[in-house]
Amino acid sequence: MVFAILLFVVVMALILMSVDRARSVPNWALVAAFLGPALLMLAFGLLYPMVRTIRESFFDRTGTNYIGFDNYVTMFSQSEFQTVLRNTLIWVILVPILATFIGLVYAVLVDRTRFEALAKGLIFLPMAISLVGASIIWRFVYAYRPDQEGVAQIGLINQFLVWLGFEPQQFLINAPSNTFWLLIVMIWVQTGFAMTVLSAAIKAIPDDIVEAARLDGLTGARMFRYITVPSIRPALLVVLVTVTMTTLKAFDIVRTMTGGQFETSVVANEFYTQSFRQGNFGLGATLAVFLFILVIPVVIYQVRQLRLSEEIR
Repeated sequence: MVFAILLFVVVMALILMSVDRARSVPNWALVAAFLGPALLMLAFGLLYPMVRTIRESFFDRTGTNYIGFDNYVTMFSQSEFQTVLRNTLIWVILVPILATFIGLVYAVLVDRTRFEALAKGLIFLPMAISLVGASIIWRFVYAYRPDQEGVAQIGLINQFLVWLGFEPQQFLINAPSNTFWLLIVMIWVQTGFAMTVLSAAIKAIPDDIVEAARLDGLTGARMFRYITVPSIRPALLVVLVTVTMTTLKAFDIVRTMTGGQFETSVVANEFYTQSFRQGNFGLGATLAVFLFILVIPVVIYQVRQLRLSEEIR
């Protein structure tokens, strides 16, 4: 870290000194001098790892023997990896939709109420916790102990079940429902982000539009459907895309709560498992490439939406 900072200072000092002394330097040289270091670091830190990962996805577990598309065939044909892909699809579909929906409803309900600041603070609080910390908290919520005399439940949900006369459940072991219990943690964290962005968008709706809608007789659910949602559509798309990108990278929650066992693994966790625990670098690289391909359309869509919003302004 210190070496990188010193290197950056030295390079920038050399650039500034050379520019100051040579006043007849052409413009292209100045552009190259300022952009060159950034482009070199970008190529070294982003492009080179990407190209190398794509290359390793066509080699075996040792990274020495070329095997073509065998890793990709394995990823899509074996039941173990099909479960991983299924779980990833469930995460990517449910988490953005539910987090955005809950955040939107919450933002509308607390908007301009007496305890708005406190209510927003409570829902935003999980955003200040790391995903590992959130996972540990929810492990205690889901904690299970056998229903025997003298054995007290320490998990919040199981204690409620016992009080209501039901058997305690092993939420993190029973597949496939355990995947849904895991993604609740991500929804719990991301709802605060969705609520914050959407609340700001709701407050930005011009008062004359709201007043005109009220004069036309729109209130309650109809106001929400015909005025609020269309007015904040760009913010809704930003939240959906951002949460989708975060969900595609979901690793901490699965790793902390189940370690990817009991059919709960997702692509990011399986990439870690194959590459660093089982030493299968070829298959790990294949999973990384697949995750990269999944992210690309989302990034392109996000960039396009930002460009359209700037053109409207």
